[in-house]
Amino acid sequence: MSTESLNPLVIAQKQIKKACDILGVEESVYELLKEPMRVLEVSIPVQMDDGSIKVFKGYRSQHNDALGPTKGGIRFHPDVTLDEVKALSMWMTFKCGVVGLPYGGAKGGVVVNPKELSNDELQRLSRGYIRAIASIIGPEKDIPAPDVGTNAQIMAWMVDEYNKIVGYNSPAVITGKPLIYGGSKGRVAATGYGVALMAREAVKRLNMDFKDCTVAIQGFGNVGSHAGLSLKRLGAKIIAVCDVYGGIYNEKGIDAEKLVEHVNKTGTVCNFEGTTPITNEELLTMKVDILVLAALENQITSANANEVKAKIICEGANGPTTPEADKILSEKGVFVVPDILANSGGVIVSYFEWVQNLMNYCWTEKEVEERQEIMMVNAFNSIYDLAQQYKVDMRTAAYMISIKRVYEAMKVRGWL
Repeated sequence: MSTESLNPLVIAQKQIKKACDILGVEESVYELLKEPMRVLEVSIPVQMDDGSIKVFKGYRSQHNDALGPTKGGIRFHPDVTLDEVKALSMWMTFKCGVVGLPYGGAKGGVVVNPKELSNDELQRLSRGYIRAIASIIGPEKDIPAPDVGTNAQIMAWMVDEYNKIVGYNSPAVITGKPLIYGGSKGRVAATGYGVALMAREAVKRLNMDFKDCTVAIQGFGNVGSHAGLSLKRLGAKIIAVCDVYGGIYNEKGIDAEKLVEHVNKTGTVCNFEGTTPITNEELLTMKVDILVLAALENQITSANANEVKAKIICEGANGPTTPEADKILSEKGVFVVPDILANSGGVIVSYFEWVQNLMNYCWTEKEVEERQEIMMVNAFNSIYDLAQQYKVDMRTAAYMISIKRVYEAMKVRGWL
């Protein structure tokens, strides 16, 4: 019987321990990093449209602030758990560290299916969540952002509620806002664009031609769709896509722009003209050059890793590959661009938004894209070089670089 754990907190702790052991740092470093420094659990009463009161469970986890204020999204999803939120806050610490941002990691979540709420109920829940966590967030403390199940509109409600609480306008408290309300150009596409950039860099290292590459995308929400649009722009051919409702396939290629239009109209990738249906399992094991994982955690496990035929996996989601699957993929020679690097585009441009808010100044979309590309390519190259030096996979090298930065900050501050 397999002993593989699918608990994201256990997975995050294993990844941290492995990197700490290779770096040879003292045991106290792992002890400080294996759990968040602070976790707040809240109950949020919301008046529903029928007049009844429903109470929702919410969380905010702040993992480590050695490098600066904590940063991380808020997800609204029925499967949110405390362990998941903790793990996501830990991954955010290392995602920020790996690209050199002056942040630690945080994450928030509410146990809810936002699709089951009316617009007014969603607004009341969003405002209620911010009221519940207002004492521990702020531009110099902890800066939330959108995540699964939340969007720019929800962030606008949350900022407005925070402003009422503190009594002044504080746009830098949250990123991922609408452009009219202090958002940054390039933020919506940033995570998906970064996934495409990292796929491009991996293709270069494997001496492949990007224009000959085939792509399968698991998940076609904000990250998956923008990754698809950017991959098409860079010249790759998308042949398979799936979402929570099903999948589609066309060996001659799928037009990402037309597929986005189809999803906007129908709510799913299914029944897109010119494609045949496939299952999620078929997509994950399809023979392609690049597999983009842009759904949820634990998609590649010891149960299916041996069947993966992709040459490159680019992790747009957080934690889509388990440690056991990582070993199998490494032995098979699959090049994995880990989540803390591949999907760091979102937090990079969130950082740009925060800086612009603090400066009361706006950058052009071209400036944002160029700055994002420089940071991500530099990080990729540093991780790749370290992976070659220590003969480890890209994920382990990414953790080593990030943990070293956090370790040095903790040491200079006298924590160790």
